[in-house]
Amino acid sequence: MRPPVTTMFSRDDGFTLTELLVSTTIMLLVAGTTLTTFKNAVDINDTASQLGDTNQNLRAGTNTLVRDLMMAGRIIANGGVPVPSGGGAAAIARPGPPGSNLTFSVVADDDGTTMLPAITPGYALGAPVNPGNTTDIVTILTVDEFMPMLKGLGANTPGTFDNTMAVIAADGSSLTMLNTSPWLVGDTTNDTSPINVGDIILFKNTNGMAIQTVTSKDGTHIYFAQNDSTNDWFHLNQRNVSANTGGTGTVFCIKASDMCDTTAVPATSPVPSATVNAAWSGTPSNVGAGTALMRLLMITYYVDNTTTPGTPRLTRMINHFTPQALAGVVEDLDLTYDLVDTADPTAAPVQGLTTLPQTIGGITYTANMIKKVNIHLGVRSEQLSKPTLSYVRNHITTAVGVRSLASTDRYDTSNSPGS
Repeated sequence: MRPPVTTMFSRDDGFTLTELLVSTTIMLLVAGTTLTTFKNAVDINDTASQLGDTNQNLRAGTNTLVRDLMMAGRIIANGGVPVPSGGGAAAIARPGPPGSNLTFSVVADDDGTTMLPAITPGYALGAPVNPGNTTDIVTILTVDEFMPMLKGLGANTPGTFDNTMAVIAADGSSLTMLNTSPWLVGDTTNDTSPINVGDIILFKNTNGMAIQTVTSKDGTHIYFAQNDSTNDWFHLNQRNVSANTGGTGTVFCIKASDMCDTTAVPATSPVPSATVNAAWSGTPSNVGAGTALMRLLMITYYVDNTTTPGTPRLTRMINHFTPQALAGVVEDLDLTYDLVDTADPTAAPVQGLTTLPQTIGGITYTANMIKKVNIHLGVRSEQLSKPTLSYVRNHITTAVGVRSLASTDRYDTSNSPGS
C-alpha cells in the first residue's frame, strides 16, 4: 500500500505593491512628523538663544550706564567744575565715537566762570545705526570712590608729612608726595590703582574747584604740563589763560577768594602775579586750610559703529583711555532729561528735553539743572532668527534720578523766619 502524499505550499512573491505603498506612506508620515518636531524644537531653541543674547546685552549695557549716571556729580554737585576759558583759551575736547572730533558745550555761571556740567548731553552726536536713526552720547563727571583723597598743602611748611598729603607747586604744575603714596604705587588691598598719565585731578578748597590732566610722573611727583596736546588731550592745563590773559577756570583761580571773577568791579582777572607765585595755603599742622585732591572720572557713553562696521556696540570710555565695548548689537540710544530751574526750585520741572541749552517760558534751561535722565536702549541679536529670518529685538526704557543732582528744595521758606 502506497503512503499518502503530503503537498507542501510556499509563497516566494513577497509583499504586494499595495502593501509596499501603504507601509512606505506610513513610514514617511512618521519620519516627516519626527523631523518637523525636531526642526521646530531647533527653531525654538535658536529663538530662545537669540532672545537670551539680546536680553543679556540689554542688561549689561543698561546696568553699567545706570550705575554711572547715579554717581554723576559725586562731590562736584549741580554746578559742575570750572574749565579754562577766556583770552586765547582752546576749547575743551570731548570724547566721542571714532573720528567725531567733538568739543564740550560749557555753561557760564553767575560770575562768568565757564563750567563743565556733571552731565553733558549729546543729542544725535553718536553714530548713525539704521537709516534716520542717529544715536545720542552722554558724558558724566564723578569723583573716583576708590582713590583716597590727598590733602594738598603749600610748600616749605613745618610739620609731619605723610602719605595722606601732597605739596602743590606754587605755579600749579606739579604735586610732590612721598614715594610710598597710594597715588604713586596704588593700594591692592583697597583695589586702588595708581595715578596714570591721562588721569584728571580735581582740586577743591573753600575758594572753589579746578581740574588738570596728569601729563607725566616719577617716583615722588605728578606733573601737569601746559601745551602737551598728547597727554593733556582735553586742554585742561591752560593755566596761562587766567594768569596772563584775563581768563577763568584754572587752579590759579582758587588760590584766593574770587581771584577770577570777570563780573566783579573791578574785575579780579587776570590773577595778580603775586598770587600766582605765592605758595598754596595749608600746612601739615593745619591741613584743614589746604586743598582736597581727588581723582576725577570723565565717563562717556556712545555707540561705536566704526570699529566693527555693521555691529554697533554700546561703548564706555573713561577720560581718553582705551574704550570698552559693553553690549551689542545696539540700534537705539536715546536720552532725554528732566530739569528744575535753579533760580526758582519751586517751579514745576521741565521734562523730556533732548537738547540743551533750551529756552522755555522765558527760562533758559542748561545742563547744570539736570535732575533726572531718561534712557531708551534698543538692541538686536547678532544672528538672524531661523524661523523668521529676521533679527530678534528688545528695548528697555528707564529713568535715573541722579543721586548728587536730584535733591532740590521745593519749598519757599523766605517768609518764614527761623525755618
